[in-house]
Order: sequence, then structure tokens, then C-alpha cells
Amino acid sequence: MLRPSFDAHVFVYRDPVDMRKSINGLAAIVEAELGHSPMNGALFVFCNRSRDKVKLLYWERNGFVLWYKRLEKHKFKWLNPQETKDSIEVTGKQLNQLLDGLDIFQQPHESLFYDNVS
Repeated sequence: MLRPSFDAHVFVYRDPVDMRKSINGLAAIVEAELGHSPMNGALFVFCNRSRDKVKLLYWERNGFVLWYKRLEKHKFKWLNPQETKDSIEVTGKQLNQLLDGLDIFQQPHESLFYDNVS
């Protein structure tokens, strides 16, 4: 089984991507829209509109690797399309949780701090 390491540097792209895009098309998105070099060693994660397919793109030593997963029944939990950022940075552990079907984008309750109880 091939899975990203927990300490991987990962960027999840917010917008849906046409899954017919291959290495060159996804690398162009990384450069033009995210402002990163696709050869910097990070993983870049893309999802289709129906959220049942993901592709991961990364540079490994001397060439690109393209990893693809298609769900047969469920959908991936994904970023809100109204977010202002084009991508969000997550850990390799969070990426594995996302691939397993968990919603890593849920926001916890805000932290509250008070000086006293009254």
C-alpha cells in the first residue's frame, strides 16, 4: 500500500479539478494559481467536482509521481469553495485521514478566555 508519510508537506487545492488533467496540467495549476514550484518536494492534492476522486502530485528525485484514488460509494470531505485561500497546508497525517474519509477541515469551537467567572 502506498500512503504519504505523516511528516509530508501537503497543500490541498480548494477548487474542483478536471480529472483528465495529468502531470503537466496539475503542475501548471501549482505554479500559476498556488505560486509554488511543483518540484519543491511537497505533495499537491486535487479533487474533482463530485468529490469521489483525488489526485496527488509530487516530485520525487528525478521525476513526477501522480497518485490517483477513486471512491466507489462515498465522497471526500473537502474545502469550502467560498474560502478565500486557493489551498490549505495540512500534514501528511491529516492527508491520510482525508483519504480515509475524515473531515479534516472542520473548525473546532473557538477558544474562550475570561479574567473571572462573574
